[in-house]
Amino acid sequence: MSKQTTQDPKELTYSEASAELDEIVASFEEVDVDVDELVVKLERATALVDELDARLKATKLQVDELAPRLAAVGDEVLIDPETGEVLDD
Repeated sequence: MSKQTTQDPKELTYSEASAELDEIVASFEEVDVDVDELVVKLERATALVDELDARLKATKLQVDELAPRLAAVGDEVLIDPETGEVLDD
């Protein structure tokens, strides 16, 4: 097992965790899948999926919270549609 596969999924960046998951999935497509490694890889894949899913859900909550605030700020700013310049009230 490489250092990355022994690292806690929470310590990986989203990209690292996603790339590792892709590698695991690709290894399942190989003709010679080691049965002993299969369970270990499935457990690791599950841990990675759980972490990635948790991060996506947390990000969605943040976006859902911030989007209305950004929209409210956007509603307060008047922009000239022809020039794109910000207009004073």
